[in-house]
Amino acid sequence: MSSGHPQVYTIPPHVAFVDALATGLLERTRDEPMALARATVLLPNRRAVRALTEAFVRLSDEQGLLLPRMMPLGDVDEDEVLGAFADDMVSGAALLPAVDDCKQRLILTGLVKRFLDTPDSPATAVEAMRLADDLRRTLSQLLSEDVAPEALRALDVGGLATHWEKTLKFLSIILDVWPGILAEEGEIDRAQRKVLLLRSWTERLGQMPPSAMIVAAGMTATSPVVAQLLGAIARQQHGLVVLPGLDLQMADAEWDSLAARRLDPDVSHHRDQDAHPQYGFRVLLDRMAVVRPDVQTWTWTSRFDGPAARTEVVARAMAPAAFTGDWRSTEIDDAAMQGVRLIEAANPGEEALVIALALRRQLETPGRTAALVTPDRGLARRVAVQLARWNLELDDTAGVPLGRTPPGTFLLALVEAATQGFAPVPLLALLKHPLVNGADRLQWLDRVRQLDFALRGVRPPPGLDAIAGQIHNRRLEATLRRDAAAEASLVALEAWWPDVQAGLEPLEQLFSGKSLLLPNLIDQLRRAGERLAGDMLWQRPAGRALADVVAELAVHGHRLAPFDTGDAPGLIAAFLDDVPVRPPFGKHPRLGVYGLLEARLQRADLMILGGLNEGVWPALAKPDPWLAPAARKQLGLPGLEARLGLAAHDFVQAMGAKRVLITRARRDASAPTVASRLWLRLEAMCGDRLQRDDELLAIARALDRSGDIAPAQRPAPTPLAVLRPRRISVTGVEKLKADPYSFYAEQMLGLSQWPPLDVDPTAAERGTFLHAVLERWIKEKPDDPDHLKALLDIMLDADFGHHPTMMALWAPRVRRAIDWAADTMADWRAEGWRPVAAERRGSIELGNGVTLTGKADRIDRHADGRLAIVDYKTGQPPSHAQLESGYALQLGLLAWLASGGHVRDVAAAEVSALRYWRLSGGTRPDRPKDPLVHNRQPWSDPGSFIDSSMEHFFEVCDALLLGNAPFTAKLHPDYSTRYTDHDHLARVAEWLGRGE
Repeated sequence: MSSGHPQVYTIPPHVAFVDALATGLLERTRDEPMALARATVLLPNRRAVRALTEAFVRLSDEQGLLLPRMMPLGDVDEDEVLGAFADDMVSGAALLPAVDDCKQRLILTGLVKRFLDTPDSPATAVEAMRLADDLRRTLSQLLSEDVAPEALRALDVGGLATHWEKTLKFLSIILDVWPGILAEEGEIDRAQRKVLLLRSWTERLGQMPPSAMIVAAGMTATSPVVAQLLGAIARQQHGLVVLPGLDLQMADAEWDSLAARRLDPDVSHHRDQDAHPQYGFRVLLDRMAVVRPDVQTWTWTSRFDGPAARTEVVARAMAPAAFTGDWRSTEIDDAAMQGVRLIEAANPGEEALVIALALRRQLETPGRTAALVTPDRGLARRVAVQLARWNLELDDTAGVPLGRTPPGTFLLALVEAATQGFAPVPLLALLKHPLVNGADRLQWLDRVRQLDFALRGVRPPPGLDAIAGQIHNRRLEATLRRDAAAEASLVALEAWWPDVQAGLEPLEQLFSGKSLLLPNLIDQLRRAGERLAGDMLWQRPAGRALADVVAELAVHGHRLAPFDTGDAPGLIAAFLDDVPVRPPFGKHPRLGVYGLLEARLQRADLMILGGLNEGVWPALAKPDPWLAPAARKQLGLPGLEARLGLAAHDFVQAMGAKRVLITRARRDASAPTVASRLWLRLEAMCGDRLQRDDELLAIARALDRSGDIAPAQRPAPTPLAVLRPRRISVTGVEKLKADPYSFYAEQMLGLSQWPPLDVDPTAAERGTFLHAVLERWIKEKPDDPDHLKALLDIMLDADFGHHPTMMALWAPRVRRAIDWAADTMADWRAEGWRPVAAERRGSIELGNGVTLTGKADRIDRHADGRLAIVDYKTGQPPSHAQLESGYALQLGLLAWLASGGHVRDVAAAEVSALRYWRLSGGTRPDRPKDPLVHNRQPWSDPGSFIDSSMEHFFEVCDALLLGNAPFTAKLHPDYSTRYTDHDHLARVAEWLGRGE
């Protein structure tokens, strides 16, 4: 039997919704014990079902309680539950099954890609999927609002005709193609199926009224089919509709103004009404055929309730602009804003720490609860990280995207490594993943660390075979330098790598082509994943969620046409990021993170409203890519600003708690921020009545503040003379004289910087390459310039052919440098000089026990027997000041070794020429530099320069190798390298320039 008077109630924002609802339902069924068990309660979503269940448990006083049947009306993936209740009510016709979401997504992606593809510019699969997702949202919104997609053809778009014609052509995918595909599959859209179910249920309520109580609670959806169902429930004899936060105190004029947005044909007017917290309720009540005076206040309350006066103040603060003129004259009860605090943090990190402290402090009172309410997922993650310092875990209702869980990140790392040809960085990220080889994790990590060391430096050619070759080359290098420990480590690595390579090779072969098929990709990812991670990949909630995604893609993957290999990471990430993973237990029971939807109905003792910046809360109105505002108006779809109204309503609801902390950051990661309009309205309304929590902010700022740190003193270690090195190179002499500490750290402490992973060749490596080219030329055919150029091409391709940037930007400079070297060599040969040694080492053991070593880039001999030392420089040669002051000793000391016959296979002879050849490859050719000429005037001769270099060497040797002089950092900073690998160890920035 139906009731003529609708039974519609509202629970004010200052009353905790689910607790008051549970209390009221228990009271209404107290006289009939089984009435509650026979009742049906419709709620917005699954989280609301859980919250109401917990509320009933809290009120049961540990007594047995038969709960009502609770059903989530708003969750699309709950249609099967709803269908089990209503399948027999679909107007005598069988209801077709809903199309699978994954299947729909893949089919529409393929259709969009074919639409976008042109012969000259094929669309990427990732971009096609993004547009397909927008298309799915548009289709779902049309169907949910009970608007036939065919209505798009009849739109009057006025001056947008040309643009709309192109848009309509694209929308033909869902108007013409998609319905035919659904018909062939014998399926319907999920949103359409839901509309049919709700409509049939509404009809059933009119034909066969239920004898048990039926309650619809917490609804804010305004779609016609939902409104009709709520209207039908409200008119049942045992029916109730309970709305969250409908304002019954709002002035009639303000309430009536909210209808103007829908009735006024001029869309540009009344736009701020859409953003009003009550606008959605105005639409809903109109569609339910219920007037506001018919709505009653739910009289039951709970222990979480806040002050009623605050609800009125916050509601006034949210008034449309036309009704804010009386703000200054409005009397505000001093008790209304008691318990509300504001905090403006400097940045998101500080805001997260403030929130974490507030949550932690709430736990000091037994039984107290606290919740963070924010739409900013980044802020929620930051807060969770901050709470980890106290071993606290948040119960986040939104869950974690599958792509951020260990199984998800593993799968993404696997596909990323394959896409990049198993380059060092993605390969090591994959092999170091926590899920890999959990059975013997420590030994596995030892091998991966060895691989990390072997792959340091310039990226090897792509492919797993190149990795094996790199390991082999590193072992040979260790053998040549007689490093037994490194050689043994690399031998073990060579034995370990083939098994790893065998597990990844099928995936490498799959990515060797230009395109991929999704089923093949999923199959190989599964096989490689199980080979590396085993069953751990599919364990726990995240692993089971990943298994479901993999199974769906394996079943429906054939719906997507072949796509470019480079699209694979983006496609897999798109599927993983759409799946939330919610651990069933293990989080803190008194702390939580609520999204805005969950916070409408739930309440904690302390509600923290975080991220109150414009563009975050409320989020900016996202433009509809297909439907202009005028088109949405004609179709009867909600305006783009309607989401702003829902965000404002959620803010009002959360402000009803006993204690509220509102936070924002004055800047984000890139720029200053603007306070949310909700924050500004509240400030404008309440003024000084809003208190700042400066104490909590001060604690947060002091928590990680370090004490006063005394600047470091210039280090000057003084080891015993017997411990100091007795072997030194000619380049080491220069370092020892100018920056003794750097020499000490490298030679005595054995500290050297590991080369980074996967880098472009550095200046040193480019110089080494040029040295190698010239060395090979001199050893093979020094009289043939054409041979030099041929060697360059061969060696460039071998060493840098897999580096497109190097071949495009650096190779032209190398060719110019080599051409210059060939021309200069010809001139040099015309003067009677011919090379006799290239990259030749020499050494001399002195009577004091010190051995000096060095390697000459090139030694030439004149026809009369004299020698010349040639040093190649890809950078700037030493300045005249360095040469004259004895801080550039390399060339002079090499000349000393050569003149005394201490260079291998070079007979002793007078050194009469010294030269620097700058191989910069610049557009302006350099000339060979004679270090003994300055301003075109000789300032020394070779013999005197060699003697001077020897004197400087013995002076440094006696003081720092044989004596007890300290190894002072940057002893002569003007002549030392500006930045060295050991400056951070010496803390140079703390003392250099202080006069020390």
